[in-house]
Amino acid sequence: MNFLAHAWLAGEGAEDRLGALIGDFVKGPLPGLLPTDLAAGVELHRRVDSYADDHPAFQRSRGRVSRERRRYAGIMVDMFYDHFLALHWDHFGREPLADYVAELYDQANQQIIHLPPTFRRTLSYMQEENWLLSYRTTDAIVLTLDRLAHYRLRQPNRLGGGGEELLADYRGYEEDFFEFIADARRYCDGLLAARLA
Repeated sequence: MNFLAHAWLAGEGAEDRLGALIGDFVKGPLPGLLPTDLAAGVELHRRVDSYADDHPAFQRSRGRVSRERRRYAGIMVDMFYDHFLALHWDHFGREPLADYVAELYDQANQQIIHLPPTFRRTLSYMQEENWLLSYRTTDAIVLTLDRLAHYRLRQPNRLGGGGEELLADYRGYEEDFFEFIADARRYCDGLLAARLA
């Protein structure tokens, strides 16, 4: 999952959401330099990634990606699922997406000194361009994949133009998303409940 789905799957706790949001920017054993509560959110992020890798719907989505881009299928499917979560937010969120995203940014800024420097730079762009809200549109997903291809991956690569994959089988990815997200929500709820037991 990408930023939005990881935050949403982490539940209602601010630290869990934030830890899930920064998960890709934290390497090595936990808690590392993080406060324990943020480290727990990062651990949740890691467990969700492992869960997704083995989930039939997520695997099916990866299989929908064309052979020439298959190496980047995980990145693309993560973005596609964030798109569908944002698009169908009224079905999932308790508040408007704009409010949820604003609260998430605010939580990140309140904890900024604890966040990895690489994420702090990303957060600046994320807020300035309001990435999480923009994910509702396919244009934003196309642009994000092209940016990742250009700025984050070794050149040359085939991720650029990856938005074509979403548009080529939009309904198929959407069906996979709904199957996956329901199961992932139950999985995460179980993990969070086990902490309290």
